[in-house]
Amino acid sequence: MDVNLLAARLLVVEDEARLAANLAQGLSEAGYTIVLAGSAEEARARLGAEHYDLLVLDLRLPGQDGLAFLRELRREGSVLPVLILTARDGTADRVTGLDSGADDYLVKPFAFSELLARLRALLRRRLAAGAPVVEVGELRLDTLSRRAWRGRRELGLSPKEAAVLEYLMRHAGVTVARDALGAAVWGESYDPCSNLVGVFINRLRQKIDQVREPSAIVTVRGAGYLLRVGARGDGDGGAT
Repeated sequence: MDVNLLAARLLVVEDEARLAANLAQGLSEAGYTIVLAGSAEEARARLGAEHYDLLVLDLRLPGQDGLAFLRELRREGSVLPVLILTARDGTADRVTGLDSGADDYLVKPFAFSELLARLRALLRRRLAAGAPVVEVGELRLDTLSRRAWRGRRELGLSPKEAAVLEYLMRHAGVTVARDALGAAVWGESYDPCSNLVGVFINRLRQKIDQVREPSAIVTVRGAGYLLRVGARGDGDGGAT
């Protein structure tokens, strides 16, 4: 399996604006969903609000430095894979970074192809350890392979369709705002003026819903979308 096709969500913590923009562009083109944070404090807020598959972390950050932030994450029990991306190139720096909880360590300047290879290796390692599965009613989603089923029927989702479904499943029974969903799936590239979210919601409905049943995904007019907890389309007949 090519983990580069999994549309993994990466949180990139980098305060240098030009490098952050270049990383976001290159990683997005490689198939990843990228969210940027310019400080440890911003990264912590994003981690508390959304799910990520991997963290790319600079060490020289404004405010709390990257090592202190990483140590806190590990003390709190986080098992999120972390790749340190830094200009600190001494052997002692590498040892300290790895001992502080990093899964890999890459020194700037770096070859972008090597960064991609290291990310693939970390994601493969996570996949081999057992992919987390989310279940809501008849729906089941493997969040790493991005394969989804309704009952025994595989849905054949694209990576982005799977990402939209994952967000809805993790908020099942709760109305989620369209723009919050869009930002979570498309990151910095999301345009609130586009109809992108609506297009993907319709695609999911076509793949999930059964004939002559209300949709499992309800449109809550003026508010957003809601995945029925039963995911059987047997709810209250709200707008779809």
